[in-house]
Amino acid sequence: MRRLLAVFLGLMLCALTLAAAEISGTWSASVVLDAGSGTATFVLKQDGDKLSGSYSGALGEAKVTGSVKGDEVEWSFDSEDAGKVVYKGKLDGAAKIKGTVEYGQLGKGSFTAEKAK
Repeated sequence: MRRLLAVFLGLMLCALTLAAAEISGTWSASVVLDAGSGTATFVLKQDGDKLSGSYSGALGEAKVTGSVKGDEVEWSFDSEDAGKVVYKGKLDGAAKIKGTVEYGQLGKGSFTAEKAK
């Protein structure tokens, strides 16, 4: 019985790993904040459940770090003008992420990002 349970748990862990989304690539985000709206571009690289990459937009350029857990995605970067910027979203299909964003002292809002083809 224990052996069967161990096999079952192993298969479940493998299934969870396979279910994680692959979001490496270039993403264009439309951002709406309390202070106004704009766009941002992210080049993301996924390694397992870890994200790294870059941001370019109204705040200049910055290095990005984050994580992917299933269809939940989170990444952040530091900005001299805004402070810590945090994006939290959920995959909507394979090429769209929708969620919330906190632009440090510039306020909160929402975003929709689409993956470049």
